[in-house]
Amino acid sequence: MTRRTNLIDLAVGRLRQQITSGAWAVGTRIPAEPSLTELIGVGRNTVREAVQSLVHAGMLERRQGSGTYVISDSELGNAMGRQLAGAHQRDVLEVRRSLEVEAARLAAMRRTDEQIAELRALRDTRSAAYASGELDRMVEADLVLHRTIAQAAHNPVLLALYENLQDAISENIRFNFEHPVHDDDSHHALVEAVAAGDAKAAVEEIDRYLTDLIGDVI
Repeated sequence: MTRRTNLIDLAVGRLRQQITSGAWAVGTRIPAEPSLTELIGVGRNTVREAVQSLVHAGMLERRQGSGTYVISDSELGNAMGRQLAGAHQRDVLEVRRSLEVEAARLAAMRRTDEQIAELRALRDTRSAAYASGELDRMVEADLVLHRTIAQAAHNPVLLALYENLQDAISENIRFNFEHPVHDDDSHHALVEAVAAGDAKAAVEEIDRYLTDLIGDVI
């Protein structure tokens, strides 16, 4: 039984690695069962159980008459997505604050010259989207700017958490634009604090921004 379990775990790990490495991209069909047995070096029953495990995890989907397809490259993202479905906006904002305050602090300490230029360009893109009044553009531009600050923190664990929360964060950003609190929403001071390497100012800017939003959400 132990050896059987170990073989299944091995097969699941090999299949998962094919997905997370990008060898099997989201939206693509994975190889047929005979090819998988050859790839992993285990029997068909083990392959079937491994595939089924990743179906349950939300990474694969069986389509009748078509095959099995990659639908996600993250088990964590699926689990968090299910957990956060219908979450209260205040709860999402509080989690955002815990992540984005630290991201801003680290970004101010670790950002590269290229990232400074990118953040300033994204800030301008965000301002243009805000001026247009087009909600979808505003949400996308804001999300990209905050994600890039998280990338500039150069902490892969923080970035993974942030990226796996992106659906909930995107919904929260949309809610915030639909229920505005701030008159000045340019993020100019935040970006310039990160660019200047002023961790204290960067933390104060994002903390003030999100705390004001939390205070307005009931």
